[in-house]
Amino acid sequence: MKVNGKVVVVTGAGNGMGRELTLELVRRGAKVAAVDMRAEALTEAQTLAAKLGGTVECFTVDITDAQSVAALPELISQKLGAVDALINNAGIIQPFVKVIDLELAAAARVMAVNFTGPLMMVKAFLPGLLTRPVAHILNVSSMGAYAPVPGQSVYGASKAAVMLFTEGLFSELMGTNVGVTVVFPGAIATNIAGNSGIDMPADASADAPKFKMTLPTVAAAKMVDAIEANKPRVTIGSDATMLDRITRINPIYAAKMIAKQMGSLLK
Repeated sequence: MKVNGKVVVVTGAGNGMGRELTLELVRRGAKVAAVDMRAEALTEAQTLAAKLGGTVECFTVDITDAQSVAALPELISQKLGAVDALINNAGIIQPFVKVIDLELAAAARVMAVNFTGPLMMVKAFLPGLLTRPVAHILNVSSMGAYAPVPGQSVYGASKAAVMLFTEGLFSELMGTNVGVTVVFPGAIATNIAGNSGIDMPADASADAPKFKMTLPTVAAAKMVDAIEANKPRVTIGSDATMLDRITRINPIYAAKMIAKQMGSLLK
């Protein structure tokens, strides 16, 4: 599905990959419904898009709020017209602690934002997408869905849920007008910790040189490419691609390798 002239919904659009997705879509001629719970961040993204001559409408919504999500399709159609694509990008990480030390409220919040939110968004928009000549759903999972990171076990579980949910959607929507893509980003140069309200350990910078970060502009372009090429599965970054292969061949070796490199992040 070429995005030029299409209406695309992007969650988590105010910062990081979501903002870059918004700008990339605008560059390619799409109209964007930018969804985020931070109004100020949305305004900044809209201002940047305006400089590119793009059309962006902002919707300050918490995607874990069922009533707000259910109302979104009608609100967006009134502003931009019928929605052609949905990108579930919004996501947060958990505090860098072991499961034994993780508060249940924090675990529940991660699952709500990362999995239940995208589920509700798909439920809200899929009926309309099925009426379009061509449409698409792209869900952002994570390298953590298949490569376990100590101190991020619930985050990984939430992204594994996104992976299987999206793969199930792909099977269910075969033969329809709706394409489906699941994306597995590796380490992306965004402030996901800050946006998640998480303080990074003081010694985390010691690990930084071990990981090659992908620029969010590059990640966004690859995601939009995936929509336009109707790719069902995409890894982003050499780390995500490498670990995808290693975990298939030797998952125990991969788990030990990650634990060795990420151990210092645990509190």
